[in-house]
Amino acid sequence: MRPTTVLGACVAVAALGGIARGVWNATTRDAADGASPSGEGADAAAPRDGRASLAVPSGSPPSITCDTARRIVAQARAQLASAPPEVDPRALADATADWLDPHGLWSAAPDAPVVEVLRRRASDARRELEAPPGSGPCTFADEAGASVEAWVSTLRSTFDAARAEVRAPSPVAAWEAAAGTAFEEGDVTVAARSLAALLGRRAADAVAGLGPELAPFAEAARARVVPDLDRAGWTDAVIAASVRAYLPLVDPHGAWAPRGEESSLDDPALDDAAAFHLWGRMVRAPLGLRVGEQPLAPIVAGDLVLEIDGVATAGLPVEQAEQLGAPPDGDGSALRRVLVWREGEAHPRMLDVAPPPDEPAAPHGEQVSTARVPYGDGSALVVSITDVPDDLGELLGAVLSEARATEPPAGVVLDLRGNGGGSTDGAAAAIGLFLPGAPLFPMHRRDGRVETDRAPEPEAASRWSGPLAVLVDAETASAAEMIAGGLASYHRAVLAGGRTYGKGCAQEYLDDDAQAGVLRLTTLLFALPDGAPVQRVGLVPTLHLGLAAGDEREATLAHAPPTWRGPDVRDPARVAEVPWLPHRGRVGPCDDDVPCRALRALGSPRAPVARGAR
Repeated sequence: MRPTTVLGACVAVAALGGIARGVWNATTRDAADGASPSGEGADAAAPRDGRASLAVPSGSPPSITCDTARRIVAQARAQLASAPPEVDPRALADATADWLDPHGLWSAAPDAPVVEVLRRRASDARRELEAPPGSGPCTFADEAGASVEAWVSTLRSTFDAARAEVRAPSPVAAWEAAAGTAFEEGDVTVAARSLAALLGRRAADAVAGLGPELAPFAEAARARVVPDLDRAGWTDAVIAASVRAYLPLVDPHGAWAPRGEESSLDDPALDDAAAFHLWGRMVRAPLGLRVGEQPLAPIVAGDLVLEIDGVATAGLPVEQAEQLGAPPDGDGSALRRVLVWREGEAHPRMLDVAPPPDEPAAPHGEQVSTARVPYGDGSALVVSITDVPDDLGELLGAVLSEARATEPPAGVVLDLRGNGGGSTDGAAAAIGLFLPGAPLFPMHRRDGRVETDRAPEPEAASRWSGPLAVLVDAETASAAEMIAGGLASYHRAVLAGGRTYGKGCAQEYLDDDAQAGVLRLTTLLFALPDGAPVQRVGLVPTLHLGLAAGDEREATLAHAPPTWRGPDVRDPARVAEVPWLPHRGRVGPCDDDVPCRALRALGSPRAPVARGAR
């Protein structure tokens, strides 16, 4: 698969290091989405043509062998943008217990004994994962696998004993047993034995109260929440969980996902799947998936989804449930067959779910909106940009062309506050509207190679040569920092607001060498065109507007890549200011006062800068 370069905000990406239990929100994406190939690292893997198809989830715990894990770990360590840090064994053990357990039963529950084995063998786990392939077995996983096998066997007996109890629930109680909430979100506080008994009772009550049509789904739940795996099977499951735990510990923006769960990495090649996702929000229930917000018709909110395209949903981990709800063909063109049980009905119904009709696009895309602000004898154009999509240059060019055709603005303000980034191509294309053809960002790889990209040269009608400013804040990150910093580096725009997040690194998506899953790795560091670093530093505006500093920054992330200062790649002939004309006190009003504050400062007389003798 051709690597895809991504420069999204790290706050959200870093949160992928653990399991989100019980709920998945298809409409809430990490800020690293929306990116596209930018040309870097095309030799890292075979190309992926077109939109990706998703592997069909199996419902089984992800499993890989010891040597497969070592190949993945070695690949990641070799391709990181900087030397990998030493992994904390205790953190590796705790994260492995978290990733192993999608339900709160096997290893993350307070009464589960497996985590103590993982902690005791944590140093061995680190050493054995980092060893070359063929170095012998992963003994830490073998011991942990034996512990999980014995523990889950106990839980299976608890589940079966509770299921065997004879009860006669009412239809209302039976519906709650099948479709009610059972799994915890976040930290696990319920004892595994208690949860196993609860799930066993609910499986029995659902079948007894609603009918034998639910029996196959009760069996699927049992097979997945208390699976009957042997020691070798659990050993390989522990190994897979340890790799998922290891990657974020050497790369706070990195991750590995096995086949069947690869969409959990938010690979931009899979983003189109969101348009044909079967729901916007769901909750895992004992016998299926309870649909919440934004169901795709004819599914309705509250439906219990029992089966999708022949695959039962009961007992699926969140990541597999997400993937099953996305279109398997990658482009969302296939009809989905969805079996649901609707509250108050006596039997399930099979629904044919077609792709949604195309909706009219927003005039300039969802990521771009505009406002006119009175300024002097005319107005300034404020363009709010919430994301950096691939086609940002096209969207922004259309805005500028339209603005000039109606009432040429006195100046343009790009509002990038809260913009977490996105596509390198989109950032370069946006800069090209103001600095066509200019050399831009030096990109540094760990082997010492430095690659420099160049802004495209859009048609003249889309360009803007007048006064320009960019608003930024603590949440302006990555590709958005590229736009702001690139323009400021050439003195083409005045930077206003507050210090930015400071993410000067890029991630790439690629198949792992073992063909067992997909990696997201930080492989590049970038600097501004004048060589100034961004990573861990951020951008400091010329006009400080007293904006909040933000609680988290790239520099606060454990093991974030180091700061890198690059060469000055600017074209000296392009370094020039375009001054703002005085507004003579006539600015605004603004719905949001920050753009007005910036405009007042931009058009006010400035003290002359002393030059010469010091």
